Amino acid sequence: MISPKKILIVRTDRIGDVVLSLPVAGVIKKHFPNVHITFLLREYTKDLAALNPYINEVMVLSEEEGNPGFFNNLAKIKKEKFDACLIVYPTFKIALFLFFSGIKNRIGTGYRWYSFLFNKKIYEHRKSGERHELEYNLRMLKLLGIADAENETAEFNLTYTKDAEEKVDKMLSENGIDQHLPIIIVHPGSGGSAVDLPKNKMKELVKLLAENPQNQVILTGSKSEVEYCEELKIDERIKNFAGLFDLSELIAIIDKSDILIANSTGPIHIAAALGKYVIGFYPKIAQCSPIRWGPYTNRKYIFSPTIDCNNCTRKQCEKLNCMNSISINDVHQTIMNIMEKPKDEK
Repeated sequence: MISPKKILIVRTDRIGDVVLSLPVAGVIKKHFPNVHITFLLREYTKDLAALNPYINEVMVLSEEEGNPGFFNNLAKIKKEKFDACLIVYPTFKIALFLFFSGIKNRIGTGYRWYSFLFNKKIYEHRKSGERHELEYNLRMLKLLGIADAENETAEFNLTYTKDAEEKVDKMLSENGIDQHLPIIIVHPGSGGSAVDLPKNKMKELVKLLAENPQNQVILTGSKSEVEYCEELKIDERIKNFAGLFDLSELIAIIDKSDILIANSTGPIHIAAALGKYVIGFYPKIAQCSPIRWGPYTNRKYIFSPTIDCNNCTRKQCEKLNCMNSISINDVHQTIMNIMEKPKDEK
């Protein structure tokens, strides 16, 4: 059994992936209360871990033109004298500089060609999607001597700065959004990791939501999604906030909402971690399925294609336009049912 004093957790991919790795810190602290935990993240995801009470430090990956730098990352990691690292998201270059950094216990997958760089290996194929990503992350802790970690309560401890909250409050007020009335966030874009609900279907849903004067609909997205969100702004009451928030501010506005509607993308995991109701659109592709990548919450409603197909691939899904088979009337009825719940159940 390893008893780490300083452990580095490596998750250098995207927002949703990082959110689903945050509970690892709480489980480690429960079993090793005095351990010092550092998360190695990319610059744009650091706000997800910055205020987590179980994470002592956030280290930002040094990158050169979008790729991890070797010597600068090696130098700063070696300086910290970690005695263990958990490589949740491996790449060859990261595995290499961790190998040369002198970390005694390097925990990673046994199924990559460069897995010889890890001396504690876990043998699980994630691409089959038999478990949730969060559970795969927690199961890596078996190599720290923590058995059945995936059965422990997942604590995300996701929060945001006071400045972020003040900016969001001001924007809501200036745009006539009453925080005492229902707020629905529609986050229509994604990073392309899955197949999305078609634009015409998303527009149909926004139109139905806007018909109810009690619904306050906010559109969010990245700077590159401003134009897409503008196309969905079919009514002046719908507010387009795409491109206006940094990550901490995005977390803050999601925390002030009642429901978030999205494809398989980072904000849906943020909303789930904050205990919000989520409506998600997921293809039937095994590696993109909600079994592995769905929001980790009981307050989720997942909509997938109704087309009966086997061994679905991305190419097949796009060719058949499978996501277009999702009934927007069913989605809208589900949202109305949520909104009618008593306030203490929301």
